Amino acid sequence: MNLEPTIIFEDDNTVAIDKPAGLAVHSDGRRPELTLADWVIGRFPDTLEVGEPAKMPDGREIPRPGIVHRLDRDTSGVMVIAKNEPSFQYLKQQFKNRLVKKTYLAIVHGVFANPEEEKVIDLPIGRSKRDPRLRVASPKAASHLRSARTIFKVLETFSGYSLVEAKPETGRTHQLRAHFKALQHPIVGDHLYAQNKPTEALGLKRQALHAAKLQIALLGGQKVTLEADLPQDMTVALDNLRGSC
Repeated sequence: MNLEPTIIFEDDNTVAIDKPAGLAVHSDGRRPELTLADWVIGRFPDTLEVGEPAKMPDGREIPRPGIVHRLDRDTSGVMVIAKNEPSFQYLKQQFKNRLVKKTYLAIVHGVFANPEEEKVIDLPIGRSKRDPRLRVASPKAASHLRSARTIFKVLETFSGYSLVEAKPETGRTHQLRAHFKALQHPIVGDHLYAQNKPTEALGLKRQALHAAKLQIALLGGQKVTLEADLPQDMTVALDNLRGSC
């Protein structure tokens, strides 16, 4: 598996990459592995002191050089990284103020009623009582519920599956994964939220979730649209679905 990020944009202050599925953004502090943070330090050594470290429960700090936001390990797609502190703060404020427009593509289980209509998921999210790794859109959550809103539309419908374009307006942990699970349409291949759903026929070994587009302003005010093509594994899965219809 090739875990090398692809640079899709770069200037003096910012670099945007297409993160492959399987690459963790930073270490979890429990196991040795190469991460996106390691790649950033190796490629852009001056970023080592940029940004804020991740704080582990045991008090350790894990470097997150220039990393403004994150994607789950098995989610692929666009990420932006700051090369210096002014850029980091500028980008960070946009995420904090919900000014960044994010677009994801996902293959989900099931077929939606009225697929031609744009849909809204407005369900708060909290930590699961059953499994602390999970987030749930339910009043029975173990932690305080935080508002979460996702707009999505169906792009294609297959036998038992749908390709959706999702735009999260908030940035909660596992937001899309928890939201589609709450609708009884979990994301295909998601080992946490779709454990009992077979996916062998599609050939996917990870969740079918891809950060396809990010619209953001760079330091200096330039607005850019950053895009990452659908990766091969999801393209093959869609070809398999189209061939089975």
